[in-house]
Amino acid sequence: MRHADLSFTPVWSDSLGAKTTCCYVETPDLSICVDPGVAAMQPSYPLSAAEKARREREARREIERAASRADHVAISHYHYDHYLPDPSLYRDAELWLKDPNRWINDSQRERAGEFLAALAADRGVELTETPPRQRAFDDPLSDLPHATGKDFGGYQARREELLETWRGRFRGRAERWATEPWVEEPPFARFADGRSFERGGTRVRFHGPLFHGIEYASTGWVFATVVETPEAKFVHSSDLEGPVVEDYADWLVEEDPDLVFLDGPATYLLGYVVNRTNLRRSVDNARRIVREAEPELLVWDHHLLRDRRYRERTSSFWELASEGYDVRTVAELRGVDPLVDRLSESDGGA
Repeated sequence: MRHADLSFTPVWSDSLGAKTTCCYVETPDLSICVDPGVAAMQPSYPLSAAEKARREREARREIERAASRADHVAISHYHYDHYLPDPSLYRDAELWLKDPNRWINDSQRERAGEFLAALAADRGVELTETPPRQRAFDDPLSDLPHATGKDFGGYQARREELLETWRGRFRGRAERWATEPWVEEPPFARFADGRSFERGGTRVRFHGPLFHGIEYASTGWVFATVVETPEAKFVHSSDLEGPVVEDYADWLVEEDPDLVFLDGPATYLLGYVVNRTNLRRSVDNARRIVREAEPELLVWDHHLLRDRRYRERTSSFWELASEGYDVRTVAELRGVDPLVDRLSESDGGA
């Protein structure tokens, strides 16, 4: 997809049968591969294990090619569907990475350390540690006035109870960030959260840290990637899951992008990890982004496309197409129906 002097190519996504949001963006000044990772579909996905593995391999080949030819790579967080840990893929690229020291959960902090060590060994560079450079971390809800000021009616009391529990988990994490050694930024990468970089007439900004889903999400934090030229703007949301947080929708509207890759909610976890209130938030926020920012194209994919009932459960969003808005999945950009739709048709939706 091209808008003026910026082109955006989704390399692969969940609507094609493997978990990823990898995309490739080119401007006159740079090429950037965003989130070059992939994972096989979850056990509940209606496909055989062998076919899931085949599609993951196919996606991996395309993603490896994209990462290898890009002169910049951005990794928004350390889930395997967002980065491949093979350091050889990134030898010729400038790396913009999620900060491994703060605003990160424990499992991703460990993965980030292992990934940086592999990158350093591949380049013959020594990683160094430093004492923590930040000792106090404000409650992140203080930056979310829209979400925290919203009245959720009958769910409000339960929401406040959960937030207080999750706030305690956040404080435990913040204590570790403030006391455990940090990895020093190496010469081959930049810890990009909240930073911006200019290459010629192109500016790349990394907005975050942002919750990976709901407030205090156990899955941690991500950054969103903004690529902007004098004539065009592209936003890759990473894993905001809707977005479920209203303030993140506010930000996306303010950005006024031309092209958007937005991840949808994990409807396949409805009743388990996702409740109906937060699903409704995700759909309402995505609809508002489309109607108020009016991007030329908004791709809604990733977590959403793991569920054969995704379209039914988010129907009001897809109705925007009848109003003239271009809202599609990656599969539809390639001219085919999402794989989960084709599988449902082939088995009668059973």
